[in-house]
Amino acid sequence: MATKKIEKIASPKPAHFVGDGFRVHNFIPGVQGMDMKRMDPFIMLDYNSKFHFNGTDQPRGVGVHPHRGFETVTIAYKGKVQHHDSAGGGGIIGEGDVQWMTAAKGVLHKEYHEKEWAKEGGIFQMVQLWVNLPSVYKMSCPKYQAIKNSDMTKVDLGENGSIEVIAGEYQNQKGPAFTFSPVHMMNAKLKNGGKAAFSFPENFNTAALVIEGSIIVNDEEKTPLNHLVLFQNEGEDFTIEAAEDSIVLIISGMPLNEPIFPHGPFVMNSREEIMQAFEDFNLGRFGYLAD
Repeated sequence: MATKKIEKIASPKPAHFVGDGFRVHNFIPGVQGMDMKRMDPFIMLDYNSKFHFNGTDQPRGVGVHPHRGFETVTIAYKGKVQHHDSAGGGGIIGEGDVQWMTAAKGVLHKEYHEKEWAKEGGIFQMVQLWVNLPSVYKMSCPKYQAIKNSDMTKVDLGENGSIEVIAGEYQNQKGPAFTFSPVHMMNAKLKNGGKAAFSFPENFNTAALVIEGSIIVNDEEKTPLNHLVLFQNEGEDFTIEAAEDSIVLIISGMPLNEPIFPHGPFVMNSREEIMQAFEDFNLGRFGYLAD
């Protein structure tokens, strides 16, 4: 199989706050050459690199807001996140856990630091991805998946480390997340000098984000902490070697190749559908959620 070469290594853009609880670097669509169409089905990637929050009695976060047409995937690396939505989904995402919320036809939700964690404060680190839904599922019923770290498929690589599979598969071992289109999502936890090989179809849009440590890709390109590797859509295979103990988030998904029409918290296929989303939201059709 041909090697999947690097298209670019993206450094983190200056951080900004989402609400008062998430200090993020936006890679998708904020980095040049990584817009929604290029990264389809991944239409947003916000990365909260390690940041210390002081303790507070009033948990920081983002108040009630709507979504329609896609899924939000929150991966907690440090700290704890709490979530509630108008479809009845909710819970606490602890370190290593994942929350996978399918907004579909519409939900209101809020997300914030878990109350007890917020009182103590500490280092907070997370990733939030938006995964687009195929048009046929955009108006389906909302869905919520709380994926504990203990439920993730762990592929033991021996002295090299391990792979935690969230969605899709690695070495024919499948992750627990249900997806509406082919999506692979996993954490490579590699020991210093540890190496892992990956293979995804060449048309799948594929990237790797260095969460901890630093890595060497395809035996040549060193990628430092908090940087993202974007792969070309040619070839299938690539390798990652840890230059020190490292954690790397790997994402790869089949492009939907459908029109993408985003507006704020809604991502649909046409302007008319966006207008309908605003009308439905204003008429209360997304349900009710106390702020």
